Amino acid sequence: MSDTNAALPKHHAATSNEKLVIGASSLGTVFEWYDFYLYGSLATYISAHFFSGVNETTAFIFALAAFAAGFAVRPFGALVFGRIGDIVGRKNTFLVTMAIMGVSTFVVGLLPGYDQIGVAAPIILVLMRLLQGLALGGEYGGAATYVAEHAPNNKRGLYTSWIQTTATLGLFMSLLVIMGTRAFMPADEFAAWGWRIPFLASIVLLVVSIWIRMQLNESPVFQKMKDEGATSKAPLAESFARWGNLKLVLIALLGAVAGQAVVWYTGQFYALFFLERMVKVDGLTANTLIAIALLIGTPFFIVFGWLSDKIGRKPIIMAGCALAALTYFPLFGALTEAANPALAHAQRTAPVAIYANTEECSLLFDPVGRNQFDRRACDVARAFITRAGVNYQMRPTAIGEHGAEIHVGARIVRIGDVSPLADGERAGAIAAFQTEARAALDGAGYPAAADPARIDKPLVIAILALLVIYVTMVYGPIAAMLVELFPSRIRYTSMSLPYHIGNGWFGGFLPTTAFAIVAATGNIYSGLWYPIIIAAATLVIGVLALPETYKRNIDI
Repeated sequence: MSDTNAALPKHHAATSNEKLVIGASSLGTVFEWYDFYLYGSLATYISAHFFSGVNETTAFIFALAAFAAGFAVRPFGALVFGRIGDIVGRKNTFLVTMAIMGVSTFVVGLLPGYDQIGVAAPIILVLMRLLQGLALGGEYGGAATYVAEHAPNNKRGLYTSWIQTTATLGLFMSLLVIMGTRAFMPADEFAAWGWRIPFLASIVLLVVSIWIRMQLNESPVFQKMKDEGATSKAPLAESFARWGNLKLVLIALLGAVAGQAVVWYTGQFYALFFLERMVKVDGLTANTLIAIALLIGTPFFIVFGWLSDKIGRKPIIMAGCALAALTYFPLFGALTEAANPALAHAQRTAPVAIYANTEECSLLFDPVGRNQFDRRACDVARAFITRAGVNYQMRPTAIGEHGAEIHVGARIVRIGDVSPLADGERAGAIAAFQTEARAALDGAGYPAAADPARIDKPLVIAILALLVIYVTMVYGPIAAMLVELFPSRIRYTSMSLPYHIGNGWFGGFLPTTAFAIVAATGNIYSGLWYPIIIAAATLVIGVLALPETYKRNIDI
């Protein structure tokens, strides 16, 4: 591939057709993210209708499966639809992915609950989530490839950066539709059936997006390959069975996308999780603050996409990873001080410690919030303190007969062995312990919730906006870089897999993994080690192995 601008003839002003390509591709992808985010936003109502009728173990399995399904299968969607896109064409493939996403979302809106069709309800729900994940796995690569192959060579970063805004805009759209629906009906009606309306509304979005995309022609790069008979007959084999290309796939994953993914999920999802679960800001306030920060930060996707056409993709992505790795700890510490100063003060003046036999402590891995950890005293104590958003130190000791103690400053709260107690007795003992422990925390100044009057909202928004700007640095140029990294004949397949392994697995499971680290260590900031380590590793691998691509000719 040529590395000189002289070899790039496609320097021209954007035509009306190219603007239509950007608009149609971006709008369709917004709608797909809207569909994908609805499940997370309405998970409480979905669980009540689809998981409440089964036994606790089965409910836990289904809830975990539904939570994970959409992320877990995205790489498989990338393989399936990436192959089709490199054989059949870009346009038709992402028309199919859009139809699958839209129909599966619409079905969730119509799906009877457990009380009507029994265990078939959660099974079908998980199946719909699988279809959503598969469709999303094929959508992004198609949209990014399609836009890039229409763009002037000196504006690929700018053109594809519009695609990068779609996840944020899809999240906004889903929240706006949900909030609008809730505003026009009583809460009990929304809980009973109104939550289905945003899912049903997706059919309108589906029809509009398919109609818009039907107006588009096939990518000129793919059409030229097809006319010349140069398309790949076996894109999977060419992408992953030949070391030269597989090496690029691995470099793209480990030297760019993995770091991009954890920075993206930290800035847009873990920050919200941290505000609500760790700092105890109420949900409406936290969502509002995040929304304002997203509004401030979202234009920077375009800014960094444009800048990557001038100075390259690699330095911007690497700078974003470096800034994240270096500043996450101080930024999240400042976020605690700004959002809940009483909590920050209590952590300094009345540190908490838990004394227990650590051999009897479980791994507090609770991705969907259904495990009660109520069988052992150590687990009861740690789970309570973790869910209270309080830092603690674990002090291994053998206290009594399988008991545990919480030390809050000078005050000690003890719970005895609860394992031999009957369910009712155990629940009563745990409730009494939690009441006493909460009183001890209150007495030491640990607030049960952040005081809205004491939240420094401008500072919180500034910190959140900075986290979002990190997101735009790593995410704005990534589509153009991935498109440029691989040859045209296998581009859709080759770029889609590392993107969706990175974002579906490294990024998608970040909140769960980070919370497990917090629960295991007792430090509300320790979950940040996961994105910091991944971002730092990406920085090292990227600096050493990732090529610069912004002057490449992608027409070959």
